[in-house]
Amino acid sequence: MTQVEDAGVDARPARRRPRWTPEVRRRAATVALLAAALYAPFQLVPFHVFQLTMVLVYAVALLGLNLLVGHAGQISLGHGAFFAVGAYTAAVLTHGPGLPYPLTLPAAAVVAFLLGLAFGVPAVRLRGLYLALVTLAMAIFLVPLLKRFEGVTGGSMGLTLPKPSPPAWSGLAEDQWLYFLALAVAVASFALVGSLLRSRVGRALHALRDDEGAAEVMGVRLSAYKTLAFAWSAMFAGVAGCVYTWVIGFVSPDSFTVNLSITLLAGLVVGGLGSTAGPVLGALFVMFVPSIAQDLNEAAPGVIFGLLIIAVMYVAPTGLAGLAGRLIRKIPRKE
Repeated sequence: MTQVEDAGVDARPARRRPRWTPEVRRRAATVALLAAALYAPFQLVPFHVFQLTMVLVYAVALLGLNLLVGHAGQISLGHGAFFAVGAYTAAVLTHGPGLPYPLTLPAAAVVAFLLGLAFGVPAVRLRGLYLALVTLAMAIFLVPLLKRFEGVTGGSMGLTLPKPSPPAWSGLAEDQWLYFLALAVAVASFALVGSLLRSRVGRALHALRDDEGAAEVMGVRLSAYKTLAFAWSAMFAGVAGCVYTWVIGFVSPDSFTVNLSITLLAGLVVGGLGSTAGPVLGALFVMFVPSIAQDLNEAAPGVIFGLLIIAVMYVAPTGLAGLAGRLIRKIPRKE
């Protein structure tokens, strides 16, 4: 026997406890958030379920905008136009040919993708303020364009559509069914973007964002990835617009003004550019802060909304996602 064994001391090395790495914490948070999302509609009143459904819709739209602005380093002040294209594609196909609701989703995605691809080609030669002005112009002329083709879009009156009805076997109310449809689309969208960013395409977009010159030297085709970034971003906005049509059951040009594009961009910046949680936090901001501003001051909700944005950016310059990350890192962890 060795002296260690005589002393009654275990000679085997102590088993280390598994550490909570950032990846493990991220997965645990994702599982907890998904479990809460599945549980929420059975505990909330219909109006609050509707609000959460709209949060999911805006989260998908901001997911696409984050891909363009946060990961590819481009700028867009006209993202609401792609949102409107998806919404009107679904509405026109449902109202006219009577296309089933599930088929309107890929149709809206394809139409928005092609429009984003067509827009991305000339945008390759622009950057900074010039690119911002061009995207803003797209959001400005869309509203009168929708009003002009009254025979298709319904003009200023818009189009009223029946909402998707829950199947009898589900036992769900209409608001709960719409919520789970939006949740399924949001989960699939986030999974798709996550897979995209972990691939070679994601590395190319990050290189493009950080330094275009260095990215080109490393073999990144700037024109191709810039164009695809616009197309992918538009596609997710179109998907969000389609789900918006399902949830609201009504579309009109006045729902997709320039204010929508600016609000979406502000929500993404507040949520956190380039972060996974940024689109979700930004969607919560876009959905609830305007109503809070309306309650605080009915005469000037826009002023209150602007002041709240300034306050959030002063406290959290990197967005709410960055603030949450700093607070989590300050929590002492046991080894």
